[in-house]
Amino acid sequence: MNQLLILMGGPQAGQGGIMSFLPLVAIVVVFYFFMIRPQMKKAKEQKKYIEALKKGDKILTIGGIYGKIVEVREDATMIMEVEDGTKMKISKNAVSNDATATLNQN
Repeated sequence: MNQLLILMGGPQAGQGGIMSFLPLVAIVVVFYFFMIRPQMKKAKEQKKYIEALKKGDKILTIGGIYGKIVEVREDATMIMEVEDGTKMKISKNAVSNDATATLNQN
């Protein structure tokens, strides 16, 4: 009788172990599609935008400074001119986004 109970419990215990990992796998998939993948896409678009910057583009830095690009250098830096004519050397990675619409309103 004991042998029969042991034999009946064996396959069910194996399936229970696999089924217990299914919610964990589902959570990982949800995190990937709703958090990780969109963040990677946004970073890729930002990198593409930074590589396409050229002289005359109006930008906004991550520090909140609006300006216009005067010179783009090969060492991952650029010279930016702000409103009063002051020129600043900044890193390309400090550029947040395009500010053409904002600067044209003023």
